[in-house]
Amino acid sequence: MIGLLIVYVIVPQSRAQQAEELSSQSADLQIRAALKEISAQQIQADIEKLVSFKTRSTISAQDAASIAAGHGIGAAREWIKSEFERYSNDCGGCLDVKTDSFTQPVSERVAMPTVITNVYAVMKGSNPEDAKRIVLVTGHYDSRNSSNENVTDAAPGANDDGSGTAVSLECARVLSKLKFPGTIIFLTVAGEEQGLYGSKHFAEYAKSQGWDIEAALNNDIVGGDKSAGQNPKVVRVFSESIPDGATEAQLRMLRALGGESDSPSRELARYIVQTARAYQTEVSPLLEFRRDRFLRGGDHISFNEEGFPAVRFTEYRENFNRQHQNVRTENGIEYGDLAKYVDYDYVANVARVNAATLAELASAPLPPQKVRIETKDLVNDSTLVWESPGDGRAAGYEVLWRATSAPDWEHSQSVGKETRARLPVSKDNVIFAVEAIDAAGHKSQPIVPAPER
Repeated sequence: MIGLLIVYVIVPQSRAQQAEELSSQSADLQIRAALKEISAQQIQADIEKLVSFKTRSTISAQDAASIAAGHGIGAAREWIKSEFERYSNDCGGCLDVKTDSFTQPVSERVAMPTVITNVYAVMKGSNPEDAKRIVLVTGHYDSRNSSNENVTDAAPGANDDGSGTAVSLECARVLSKLKFPGTIIFLTVAGEEQGLYGSKHFAEYAKSQGWDIEAALNNDIVGGDKSAGQNPKVVRVFSESIPDGATEAQLRMLRALGGESDSPSRELARYIVQTARAYQTEVSPLLEFRRDRFLRGGDHISFNEEGFPAVRFTEYRENFNRQHQNVRTENGIEYGDLAKYVDYDYVANVARVNAATLAELASAPLPPQKVRIETKDLVNDSTLVWESPGDGRAAGYEVLWRATSAPDWEHSQSVGKETRARLPVSKDNVIFAVEAIDAAGHKSQPIVPAPER
């Protein structure tokens, strides 16, 4: 195929100009309408219901009597399952509601063998080939108070992580009314507070089954706690740099290319930013180039460790008086993760970012294959080549690039259906990527090229 010469002059731009240049993605009107259906009132009802179980500690009661009494993690589990089943009934059985149960052996935070159950709903893609590709959203439904062993006192867990569980439920309620080529899984896990046990089991199972999880969106503490210093317009998105399991040869190549900030998880984080811009969400994702908060962790790490792209959503500023605390008042300060401190409009806005990302990824064509950048000659121009994806849905391609010091994509250039592009931009100074676009404007995740000598 004849190469396409693209003349493009880079001039200094403001962040606003860059955002405008990169927001050429036209929002899908069906998805946009679905986002309007996300309800702060429904989210509030979900979180208040989760709080009503008094404690959702992983090691709390889950016997039949406790479930019937509406107390403990077993009762929470059964309610979540019934909600997914209700949504499935509303959409004519479009959700396959499942549980993933296992017995966690004795460990540092689990005093006796304990059954842990993940609850999830699968909305299989409408296209047989695309249905093999999976995107998922998750939150952990277990909670705790000041002591991991205390399963009698209240552990409301409204923000941590009733908020994330509510995001997964609300995405299921709204998106189940639509159909997508790819598969979406709406997941809620337990055992997070004891050591990410639920997500670890689920991610390991997905790996053993050969699932193609293209994105895992973990929502943990997205309640927008109502306290000083909170920013209700921002949600942090954490993403890892160097993928787990990278070989020494791969690490050497990353260092040589300056690719430490272009892991699949980091490209997913950038995709979330671009999607939020396209749909003009009320909450803006803030890229945090760190696997998680300082020396801390969450369920997305379980997916990272199995080689799946995964990120964490968390509110801008956490209030530690309301995390892992017994409900009490001391010296005029109220402690405890209570529902009255959750900003339900904020949670709904975070859910919209999640839902838009899930819907776009499940709608998108396969990304371009075997993306390379030619390096056989020392020239200041840069030539990229790639192959069309096998699904035949790519109506065109777009080349992205940014300065090596820039956090997000700064420039883009459409190249039509060409699979070769030459740009008067030095690969020494920028990072490139290529994405596929279907006829409706849905974009694949961008693929950073490998060198071709």
